[in-house]
Formats: sequence, C-alpha cells, structure tokens
Amino acid sequence: MDNTTRSRTFPNNDEANATPTLPEDEAPVYYEGCPGCAMERKVENSTGIPYKEFVFVGVTSLASALPISSLFPFLYFMIQDMHVAKNEQDIGVYAGLLGASYMAGRFAGSLFWGVVADRVGRKPIIAFSLFTVVILNTLFGLSVNYWMALTTRLLLGSLNGMLAPMKAYCVEVCRPEHHALGLSVLSSAWGIGLVIGPSIGGYLAQPAKHYPNLFSENSIFGRRHYICIKT
Repeated sequence: MDNTTRSRTFPNNDEANATPTLPEDEAPVYYEGCPGCAMERKVENSTGIPYKEFVFVGVTSLASALPISSLFPFLYFMIQDMHVAKNEQDIGVYAGLLGASYMAGRFAGSLFWGVVADRVGRKPIIAFSLFTVVILNTLFGLSVNYWMALTTRLLLGSLNGMLAPMKAYCVEVCRPEHHALGLSVLSSAWGIGLVIGPSIGGYLAQPAKHYPNLFSENSIFGRRHYICIKT
C-alpha cells in the first residue's frame, strides 16, 4: 500500500465568497433598430433622475385614470335621460352594467396589450391608448342611446392597454436606484386621477342646465349633456 500522503488545498473564505466577474472585454451588445437596446444604452449613459420621462409617466397615468371615475357622479342621470329603464328601480342595474363595462374591457384586453408592448415597444402602445381615450371618450359623451354608451365604454377598456406598459416604461427609463421613485410617480398620478375624476364629472355634467350663461340649451352642450366632460 502506498503510504504517500497527498496534500489538498481548500479555498479560504474570501475566495469562496468572491463574486464571479465577466471578462473586461465582454461589453453589452446593442443592435440597431432595437427599441430596448436604445433605451438600455440611454439609461447606461445617464446619471441623474429622468424628470422628463417621469413627467410623461405622470401625465399619461392621470389621463388613464380619469375615465374610470369621472362618470360616476352623473351616471344615474345619464341612464335616466336615455329612458332605457322601465322604472326607477331598474336604473341601478343599467348604471352598474355601464360602470363595470370599462373594467370588463380592461380585463379582456390587458394581457393582449402586454404581449404586444413586449414586441413593438412601450411608447407605440401608450400613444395608441391615449388616442383611444380621446376618441372613445368623445363618442361616449355623444351617445344617443344606452347601447352606444355601453359599446364605447367597453371598447375604451379593451383598447386602453396603457397601465401595464406604463409600469414597465417607468422602470426601464431610469437606473435601478430610481425605480421606486418612478413607480411612486405612476401610483400617485393614478390616485390623483381617481380623486379628481368624480369632481370633474360632477361639475361639468349637464352644463346648459347648471351654467345657462355659458352654455345654451340649443347648443350641442344642451342636447348632449355629458359631452363637456368627455372632451
């Protein structure tokens, strides 16, 4: 039997806990025409807080939140004016369906818009969502019957895929130490929109009735009592 003793060396604590590093010559690879690569390059070269991008996040989040709550103060009167309910007790049913249709559309379309945003980029989806907010909100204010209002409200929720891309965008445009600030800007703007939305809806509903010196009964604001809010 070989009595030769073989020595073994064990790494010390510093060597065992050392973080593996990449070779210095392996730099990030960016591709031309890639929106994500362009954003990563911009973030890598930036040092401060991206105030311009955060203002954009706040404004768009506010615009996305306003349509949710602005109709609740006048929803009862809107259903009453459309004469769709056979009696007063049925107004609550129609109002509930109309109010819930927006979130039903959001539930149906959010996953789809998240996948599309990963493929084509965040900004195109955000721009398209803002466009649909303007158009469909105006059509909702011009609704001549209940079913038109329900359809435009459902389409508004389905085509408004803004919230998920906005969350991803506000993280992607800043360095890791500013991620919490970006998400707080989005949440704050969203909350402000939910708070001031009912106030706007209550003050601007039926403008010809409440502000006869400014709006004539024969104008479009007298015939369409809720267009002033949605435009």
